[in-house]
Amino acid sequence: MTERPSYILFITDQQRYDHLGCNGHPVLRTPNIDAMAAEGVSHDRFYVASPVCMPNRASLMTCRMPSSHGTRSLGIPLSHDNVTFVELLSAAGYDTCLIGKSHLQNVSDWDIQIEPPEHREDFAAPPDDLAIAVRCDLDNETYQYERQEFWDKPDPKVPLPFYGFNEYTSVMRHGFNTGGDHLEWVKKNAPDALAKRGRNIQLAHDYTVPQAIRTKVPEEHYSTSFIADRAAEWLEARKDNPKPFLLVVSFPDPHHPFTPPGKYWDMYKPEDMVVPAAYVGDDWDPPEYVKIAERDRANDPSLGQMAGYSLAVSKQEAQEARALTCGMITMIDDAVGRVRNAAFESGVADNTVQIYTSDHGDHLGEHRLLFKGAEQYDSLTHVPFIWADPKADSGTRTDDLAQTHDIGTTILEHAKVERSLGMQGVVLPVVGGAGRNAAHIQYETQRTQEAFGPRPRVHSIVQGNWRLSIYLGKCQNELFDLANDPGEMVNLWDNAENQDVKARLLEGLAELEIAAADRVPLPTAQA
Repeated sequence: MTERPSYILFITDQQRYDHLGCNGHPVLRTPNIDAMAAEGVSHDRFYVASPVCMPNRASLMTCRMPSSHGTRSLGIPLSHDNVTFVELLSAAGYDTCLIGKSHLQNVSDWDIQIEPPEHREDFAAPPDDLAIAVRCDLDNETYQYERQEFWDKPDPKVPLPFYGFNEYTSVMRHGFNTGGDHLEWVKKNAPDALAKRGRNIQLAHDYTVPQAIRTKVPEEHYSTSFIADRAAEWLEARKDNPKPFLLVVSFPDPHHPFTPPGKYWDMYKPEDMVVPAAYVGDDWDPPEYVKIAERDRANDPSLGQMAGYSLAVSKQEAQEARALTCGMITMIDDAVGRVRNAAFESGVADNTVQIYTSDHGDHLGEHRLLFKGAEQYDSLTHVPFIWADPKADSGTRTDDLAQTHDIGTTILEHAKVERSLGMQGVVLPVVGGAGRNAAHIQYETQRTQEAFGPRPRVHSIVQGNWRLSIYLGKCQNELFDLANDPGEMVNLWDNAENQDVKARLLEGLAELEIAAADRVPLPTAQA
């Protein structure tokens, strides 16, 4: 058998497609990621399976859509009933390691936001074990490894393997307030840094955007540096190890709170950032969810200091968020450079595919919004993807449509490892696959919102130059012409001239939904 290739998969958090130097951002400097792009293939049309952390990361791991793997929204741990592509690589003889953010399980102790049902008078209420239509065990101890309560135990160790990873160095949460193995490392190696982690003791600054925190935590103790250092050490230890490997290097940044440490805080100036189109001119009629967000922010300017849903912001706040996000991304770029150099120094780079992608995006002022929510704008769903194979094409770009759940199936195909029945990702053309002709995106959240209703759900299709979204609830459905309206400012859903396009996309979305309906478990007999 020929020598199997290895893989380093870099994952960032809320990083939009247009926030990479190799993808044309006018200010952001990412020389190490640019170098990776120059060595491989950059996808200009890469989309998430869901524009929020847990569902999309679960899709990455399982190569399945959220409606199939079950982690449809935040708050639902990924069930161990799912097979991950990492388990398949491990079973084929690969060493597997995750360093950084997992978020396949809940990281908070906040109560769910779903209102309990009201039982009608004279009707028998179901007992607790029959109250939900599907039995599950997602509250058992094997789904608690990312909660702080687990890490508060003496000498906490996550049992391995963890979703197929035989080694796992945990970093939970975001900004200066990360936990898991990172916090344990800080306690032992830099205890003085613990007193520098608070929001209330930050360094002085004049930023007004919500959740801008100028942390006193030094660069060397920040999560991005910790992840890069551990990944470099892991690679350096493989100098004489011939086994193939998968190393996932997963950064919690860029994400709110906006806390780039040290020199990365003021590396970029807000006034140098692109002003989103929604702040230019006065002829845009925003959708109802933007109007509601603007009304709520006007009534309570303090909104957004803790909330993670979409928030209305001013032009100045948007530019500030963009500048701080660029600082976090440049810090990640420096970390990527350290890991890439470690791969070279350890002698594994010549047979290692390096991959770069992101979890989802952030509005960052597009449509006058910050953070993310049920909206399906390109700024949330469209992310970077680079496949750099030292034995294949280099320095090319493609507009082939691709998605997060295609990553695992493409790695398996390249590694010559058969995928599991029921995996829904396709094999990308970078390794000889057929790819896909449409992107399929699913979103759901617990939180009742005025603009979207209770437990909003929205499914989308991106095909050709069009994006169509169907909202379950009270929000108006959407149709956007991405060629003539790349900023998605004019909803054409009711436009008489586009009804043929809408009908075609509705048919395409229906076909994607049918394809995403599970074909597993398999039948156990003919009948």
